[in-house]
Amino acid sequence: MNNLPKLYFTMETYLFPMLEEELGELTAKMREFLRIVEVVRPSRFITSALRWCGLGRPMKDREKMLLAFFLKAVYDLPTTKVLIENLNTNPSLRRICGWEYRGEVLSEATFSRAFKVFAEERVPDAIHATIVKENYTEKLVGHASIDSTAIIGRERACRKNTPKIKLKKKRGRKSKAEKAELARRELSEIKTRRIELQPNRKLAENISDLTQGCDWGGKRDSKGKTSFWCGYKLHLSIGDGGIPLAAILSSASMHDSQAAIPLMQMASERTTILYDLADSAYDAEEIKAFSKQLGHVPVIDPNPRRGNKIELAPARKIRYRERSTVERGNSDLKDNYGARHVRVKGHWKVLCHLMFGVIAITVKQLFNMLE
Repeated sequence: MNNLPKLYFTMETYLFPMLEEELGELTAKMREFLRIVEVVRPSRFITSALRWCGLGRPMKDREKMLLAFFLKAVYDLPTTKVLIENLNTNPSLRRICGWEYRGEVLSEATFSRAFKVFAEERVPDAIHATIVKENYTEKLVGHASIDSTAIIGRERACRKNTPKIKLKKKRGRKSKAEKAELARRELSEIKTRRIELQPNRKLAENISDLTQGCDWGGKRDSKGKTSFWCGYKLHLSIGDGGIPLAAILSSASMHDSQAAIPLMQMASERTTILYDLADSAYDAEEIKAFSKQLGHVPVIDPNPRRGNKIELAPARKIRYRERSTVERGNSDLKDNYGARHVRVKGHWKVLCHLMFGVIAITVKQLFNMLE
């Protein structure tokens, strides 16, 4: 477990003054980046799959490139080209990442290949899970707020998200009874809701069952206006203090409620939660029952499906106000940590890009709670 107050004191007292003597005055962003380096300690996540095995051409140092991608998220740089330009023109940032001279900075193609490996090995996911577990093993999270945000993609919509049900065909003309049976079976398969199956599955099964391709989605805002986009949805569970506890990426067309149970499972594996907060899109009996099964108290805004809106109890209304933390987290990720600059294609690459920003917010909020 990390002793975060001790680390904070050591950095403020020794590390930052020493680096200011060597590199000059440290900006707020540079301090934020250095805190990520100290909390993450990237070397422990460079597994055998990311190291040279002795065969073929030696790989470039993946640890330095991992630091560079964190730098890209912290400084909200739109492309890898801009990242390389900043490394070439800013000696302080270049030296922190591990390159002494401009000629040592790698090419855009090398960064692209390394990013692909990080996405395939799901390195940012492992980093985020480790940070949350290290800092919340012996702590309680009062409120875990769940919500999704639109992620605009730069690729065509995928048709694989709506597969057609294939029925075994027999030769000859079908009788009325056979046609009725086939229609009934098809209808029963369509009507099986995902959230009815999720409570009896493990987390890995639930995540693999979610739609992952890029497609079109729509979302209604607080003013009743619906906006449409082509891309993905990022589902976040954010605890008190604005610290992200879990993150899942799905297709834009998937309903928010279908990611609620996997988010609860993921967050519960990492910390102990008391209350689950969500808006009316998550008002389903299966979600409430699963929250209670985990030992949580669900506080979900009732959905007026039949025209009669049921008000929350006064005490729960006050507690429900804490849900604004997830709205602020979504805005922070989009405005300051690269969620508006998605230039990669494919589910795992998009998730990898977003997770660098999620990790940056996690570390920032952990230190904000100490200041």
